[in-house]
Amino acid sequence: MFRPLPVHLPILAASLFALAACAGPPASEPQPASEDTNELGLPFSEYRESGDLVYLAGALGNVPGTLDLVPGGIGAQTRQTLENLTATLERAGLDRSRVAAVNVYLHDARHFSAMNEVYREYFSVDPPTRATVEAGIAIPGALVEISMVAVKEGVERQVVNPEAMMSPELPYSWGILAGDTLFVAGATARDPDTYQPVAGGVPEQMRRIMGNIGLVLEAGGMDYSQVANCRVFLDDPRQFQAMNAVYREFFPEDPPTRATVEARLANPLFEAEVQCVASRAERSVLAPGGPRSGSPLSPGIWAGDRLYLSGMVPPSPRSEDPGEQTRAVLGRLGDALEAAGLTFGDVDDAVVYLEDMRDYAAMNEVYREVVGGPPPARATVGTQLMGAGIKVEIMMTATRPE
Repeated sequence: MFRPLPVHLPILAASLFALAACAGPPASEPQPASEDTNELGLPFSEYRESGDLVYLAGALGNVPGTLDLVPGGIGAQTRQTLENLTATLERAGLDRSRVAAVNVYLHDARHFSAMNEVYREYFSVDPPTRATVEAGIAIPGALVEISMVAVKEGVERQVVNPEAMMSPELPYSWGILAGDTLFVAGATARDPDTYQPVAGGVPEQMRRIMGNIGLVLEAGGMDYSQVANCRVFLDDPRQFQAMNAVYREFFPEDPPTRATVEARLANPLFEAEVQCVASRAERSVLAPGGPRSGSPLSPGIWAGDRLYLSGMVPPSPRSEDPGEQTRAVLGRLGDALEAAGLTFGDVDDAVVYLEDMRDYAAMNEVYREVVGGPPPARATVGTQLMGAGIKVEIMMTATRPE
């Protein structure tokens, strides 16, 4: 059953148009886009380069240069979203064959099949890895948001489909190895021999999920100790501790960075999905203020020159004001970046999770002020967070400057 996230459409629409009007060229006069801008003047870049990777901001099915969504429902919006991303790839000197990882956010998980029908046309051969969940989207009426990570020309892009796992029936690859970086598709509790769902609760499903991730890591020449970052999507936040208990078994020391949010999954039989990034590059833990004993995540993980920061939330006690919470979260992220010798200018990619999409404008106002420019690529999605009173969680990825 679809669980709509709270969105006050008139207020949100007005806020989005106000942000675009005050921060950049009018929508009727779009300017050429670059990696440090977007046509509507919102506080994110349409793409940012990060070593051998290129991060693409979350895109919607809007008419380019405007906030007008194309008519025709999920199929039309998926097609327009992928066309918008294809145009961004072209501006970055790439094409869809270079895409390594994709995140699809659906306003309604019941649109999964219709989205896939169009998506498959765009990735018919050696598709990227992918995770698909239900989430709130900032623009009223938007049914899908898609973000991507692509591989620069000249860097080997290799499909990783383990022999021990049945090939996915859906349009994604189990893994994509891009240079030293291995992207692992959002893993669910599927039997590797049959691709069918595995029965059981969160503990049983998590063991199968982590086992499947291990098979992809092994096929890519890596193991759990080389995982740098994970995103965990839970259908029921009450299962957070049960998920953590199993998760810790696979990352007993120096665990990867992580963000965990509630999200309805595409298949109602699944209770969790885990998406990971691993690296062959030298790995070390960034722990401002010292390591946190027993924590299932590290504040930051260096993988070569790339720094993955965990999704951070405001400290407790916390204000109920979303702008103040955003400032507190960015303060924590800023401290971590400073400890790493970096600034917000070195951040290439961000994901903002909002408990209530009515807070989008308030979050953006503070985000623009604190992060400054040129801003990273970004996706902003609405989802319930793992803690009472938490309105904002932000995860970032940065690169050490040359």
